[in-house]
Formats: sequence, C-alpha cells, structure tokens
Amino acid sequence: CFTWFKLIHLFSFTKLFYPINTRGSDLELDDVVVLCPPGCRRTRMSVFGTGPYAAVSSVCGAALHRGALGPSGGLVRVLKQRGQHSYVSSYANGIQSLGLSRWTSSFSLSGRWTLLQKCVLCVAAKKALKKPSLVKKVQAGGNKDCQMDVAVVMDSSRNIGQRRFNLQKNFVAKLAAMLRVGASGPHVGLIQASDSPKTEFVLSSYTQPKDLLFAIKELTYLGGDTNTGKAILHTAETFFTQENGMRRGHPRVMVVMIDGWPSDDVEQAAILARESGINVFLVSVAKPAAEELSMVADRDFMKKAVCKDNGFFSYSIPSWFSTTKHARSVMQRLCSLDSLLCSKTCYNSVNIGFLIDGSSSVGMDNFKMVLDFLAGIAQSFDISDIGSHVGAVQFTYDQRMEFGLFDHSTKEDTMNALRGISYMSGGTSTGSAISYATQNLFRHPRRGHDFLVVVTDGQSYDDIRGPAMAAQRQGITIFSVGVAWAPLDDLRAMSSEPKDRHTLFTREFTGLLDFIPLVVRSICQDFTENSEIRP
Repeated sequence: CFTWFKLIHLFSFTKLFYPINTRGSDLELDDVVVLCPPGCRRTRMSVFGTGPYAAVSSVCGAALHRGALGPSGGLVRVLKQRGQHSYVSSYANGIQSLGLSRWTSSFSLSGRWTLLQKCVLCVAAKKALKKPSLVKKVQAGGNKDCQMDVAVVMDSSRNIGQRRFNLQKNFVAKLAAMLRVGASGPHVGLIQASDSPKTEFVLSSYTQPKDLLFAIKELTYLGGDTNTGKAILHTAETFFTQENGMRRGHPRVMVVMIDGWPSDDVEQAAILARESGINVFLVSVAKPAAEELSMVADRDFMKKAVCKDNGFFSYSIPSWFSTTKHARSVMQRLCSLDSLLCSKTCYNSVNIGFLIDGSSSVGMDNFKMVLDFLAGIAQSFDISDIGSHVGAVQFTYDQRMEFGLFDHSTKEDTMNALRGISYMSGGTSTGSAISYATQNLFRHPRRGHDFLVVVTDGQSYDDIRGPAMAAQRQGITIFSVGVAWAPLDDLRAMSSEPKDRHTLFTREFTGLLDFIPLVVRSICQDFTENSEIRP
C-alpha cells in the first residue's frame, strides 16, 4: 500500500496530458510524466541534441529519438536539467536530431517502467481523461484572442548601427512579450534585412515567451544595405509554409522594421506579399531629415508597402530611444484580427454550396463526372474550421442534404464526402432545390461570402426565377452550369450579374473539367469586388 501511495503521489494526474507538440520548455515542473499519443511520428517535431536534449526540443520527438517510445505511443518521464554549451546532432530510431551551440535549459528522458508503475499510470491516465478541465488547464497558454502567425523583419543594415540595432532588439522583445506567444496563441518568426535577407528562426521554433526572448537577445548585427524590398520578397516567398509552422486559417502578418528609408524598391515585393494574403505592417523609425529627402528614391514607399493606405498598417516612431513606449500600440493593432484585410482571401473566406442535379437523364457515369468537376473546384480552396466551407445538396423532384457547410472541418473529409455522394435518379425541380439550399444549406450565420454552384442537364419542371432572386437577395451569388439539354435562358435567369461571368454551358459532360479554373477565378473576382473594406 505504501508503494502504491508513493507512485500515485509521484505521478499526479495533472502531470500527464500535454499537446503533442509540447517542448521541454513548455513544462512547468522539473519532474513530469508526459503521455505521447500513437502516431506522433507522423507529426513534424524538432529535436536538438542526443541526450540531454535542449529544452526547445519536442518531448515526444526526443522520446522517439532515444528509443523510449514505440509507434503505439506511451508515457515518458521528463527530468529538467541545466543548459549546455553544446548539443550534438545524431540519427537514431528514425529521428534526426540537430546540433545547437547553446541553450538555457535541458531535459533527459526515462521511458522504462515496472509493471506496477505501468498499472498505476494507466489508471491515472484513464481518470485524467475523464477530467477535461485538467487537460484544458495544461494545454492553456498564449493569447487565444490573438491567434496569428507573425514574421518580424528587422533592419540590420549599416545605416542603423550596433547601438540602435540593440534598441530595435529591445523593442521587438517587448512586442513579443506583449503578444504572449504560446501554443494556442500567436507564433513569431524573425528575418533580418541586410544585403541579403537572413531567416533567423521560423514560426515553429519557439512556442514559449522566455525561449523566444532569449533567441531575440542572441541576434547578431549583420550590417550591409537596407534592402527591405528584398527581405519582404524573401519572407513572402519562403517564410509562410507549413514546414515552417504556418497554421492554416490563421492570419499571416509581416511586421517590417525600417530605419530611415529602404535602399531598394519595396512596391513590387509588397504587392506579391499582399496578393499572397499577408498583412504587411511597416514600422518606420527616425524619418529622414529635410536635408536627407533628396536621397530617398521613393518618398511614398510606406503607402506602397502596406495592405491599405488608411494609417492602420503603417506606424511611425520618432526615435529608436522611444520605441519601447510604442510596443503596446503596435501589439494592439496586430491583434485587431477583424481589421487584417489582406489575410482574408477568396481561398480561405468563402462558403460554397453545390446544388447537384441527380435526375434520371444524367446517368451514373455522367454523375461521376459532375462530382469530379465539383471536387476540382473544392480542391482549390483552403477548407478548414476557420477557413472556407463547402456543402452539397442533390436534387430531383425532392432534395437531399448530402452534407452541410460546417459538417466537415478539413479538406480531406470534405473531398471524401463529395466523392462519396450516391446518385439519386428522378425528375428535375431546380427552383425548389434552390429554395431548399437557400433555407437549409446557408441557414447558419454567414462567415465569409456565400456562393451556390448549380449543375443541371435539363429544363426544370418548376419556376426557377423566383427562388433564384430570393437567394440573391439573401446575398448568395449563383453560378449556373448547364450541360446537354439545359436551356440557356433558364441558366441565365438563375445566375447572378454579370450573367456572362456566372453562366456556363457545355454540350458534353466531359467539358465540365474545363470550367474549373473559370469558376474558381470568378469566385475570387466576386470576392474581391464585393469585399467590405473597413478602415
């Protein structure tokens, strides 16, 4: 009984459950038991060292590297240790660890348990799973009201000098601290602008404020020209990737620090960034003096760089010595998620409903071609719980809800549901189907812009004009896609203005695939033209 009591006390329930990407630095206690789920090998995890591991390493990744964890997952005991000046890279158990010159803290692992310990831990795990509040507590962290991915582009040119570079580091560190970086909050990466841009660390490198602040403190001044445009282009093209930790559906923000004025052109680079859905914020410190204006190639570079010239995306600070006083104001702008216009693209902010003719005249083979056509459209969009949404209704004389806009939160699930629709066969009542879709498919509070793609191969037995007009008054943009015997007049009557853009017709079902880029392009054009631009 004494042994059981000691074990239960040692492995308390609140020490068991952490997110799969937990790092050693995320753990609050010095002696912790972490449960790694099955299949964690499929998750991208960074490991530094060979044991002990740098605290910035993934716990489960290190456990796999050490051999303390199998493919079925399991429990590992994590013991915190002091930092080291050298962490050696190695390849073991299918995991490549990386080398690191130094880090502030380390951890070691133990995955060997006696039978009694396993039993106690198993009971503890089952009980803890029934206590969601405990799981939520340990997973909490970060500013959940400011979930975004931030790339900070620092000015490391010779123009700024070492002293002002250090003041810039202080500002960036204070800004990062106020953002409250965390697993469920904002993530921050950093690039230095000089002759050539240099990525110092990416979004997935640090999920704890103290590790991020240490990394900022360790930055080395580069010198060189103020090639801000080159750095913006580098960041837009290479930084925001899933490999670097970019999270789907999260706003992407680029905070560009600049001392004085750039040495190169920023306009074209900024256009690329904005078209990629990146919100460019320009923080200019120490504007050029009157006698220096002749040296500035483009005095409107700030207006040309930012997402919208409304004063929201540009921020001026008179001197590097006063930058930290402005950190809170910059942070508040960054966390105003509803005002981040550039991140709201047609690909991640639309609701698309498919209204599919399942009448007898279509036939099974042609019906499959219709599904391939619709799957091609859906594939082009960023479908997620906080991105775009897709739903589908099939109709004959009756209507059948195949799946709603919010039934599937991933693209994979949506594509599987779409391709798995079974053919109904029957008559053609397109007008009733449009009313059904309007009332049922788009019944949720709208998040984004609503589009309805109607695919039919024949004439409707009921009125289509009234239901189509009612749907459009509700804010739904209708695309009419006709095949074979579908009357062009009916198609145009259903479609939104301008009719030529929203009405498509092909004699053969094989011609539908050619319409995929046209529909996607038109959805994006409608989105851009109808977006509400808020100041």
